[in-house]
Amino acid sequence: MTDTIEIPGYKVGTWTIDPSHSEVAFSVRHMLISKVKGTFDTFTATFVTGENPLDTTVSATAEVASVNTNDKNRDGHLATNDFFNAPEFPQITFVSTGVRNVGGDYKVDGDLTIKGVTKPVTFDFEFGGFGTDAYGNYKGGFEAKTEIDRNDFGVNWNAALETGGVLVGDKVTITIDVQAVLQP
Repeated sequence: MTDTIEIPGYKVGTWTIDPSHSEVAFSVRHMLISKVKGTFDTFTATFVTGENPLDTTVSATAEVASVNTNDKNRDGHLATNDFFNAPEFPQITFVSTGVRNVGGDYKVDGDLTIKGVTKPVTFDFEFGGFGTDAYGNYKGGFEAKTEIDRNDFGVNWNAALETGGVLVGDKVTITIDVQAVLQP
């Protein structure tokens, strides 16, 4: 039996991302000493909320060509087969397979596809709340975060450093900050 949960302000319906108030970001260790952070500037997502919030479904897409690390040369390299192979695999997708309440913390399970490889992942999900904006749109906010091993998705280019270690870390943190709009 699925637990029914109640969330103040929660409404049933179809929600889409407000891109001007949302972000799809990632970070990865660089040279073992710092992190490189980036975003995908073009993305979409649809959330369908059911009577029970645990029945919510999510489908999301990020356009690989929109990768932005504030370095055009690096962004160009990320689009090649060394990393994402944007010409052959232009999108990164996520499709949820379930939502769970684990001790008051929410988990969104689903299938993440990068570079044509699909693997199950779990996002830690944190509600920000709900409210009506100045234009009468009903909105919800949340953050979702997960960590993946990029090698699991065939994104395994690297370079050895003269000082030891490698240029790019294996673990990538994905953080999604969303403000979604309830569709009429």
